[in-house]
Amino acid sequence: MELNSEILESGLLKVDLTGRMDILGVQDIDLKFTALISSRKGSAIVDMSAVSFLASIGIRTLISSAKALGQRGGDMVILNPQPNVLEVLQVSGVATLIPVFTDLAEAVDYLQNQQGE
Repeated sequence: MELNSEILESGLLKVDLTGRMDILGVQDIDLKFTALISSRKGSAIVDMSAVSFLASIGIRTLISSAKALGQRGGDMVILNPQPNVLEVLQVSGVATLIPVFTDLAEAVDYLQNQQGE
């Protein structure tokens, strides 16, 4: 699994994940992902458009990082999950905890509005 990150013009962190979020994939990125997301003040967008599989360990990583970010006053959203990954997010209830967007501009607007509250 691969992880790349960038700071968008809006100041938001965008993390791009590539690969399978199974036990092996999560082991590859867990420490870096957790450090990037949960140690940050502000909000983050997690682009999952290149994630082909999401297992329960990947769900745990997403939820624990989102909670840690929330404790620092930030929010996390998921961007562009593939249909099978979106189904896992919906069935598991993650999509009710971490908002899912298909458009980057909408995700940025959402997070900027959340910060304004």
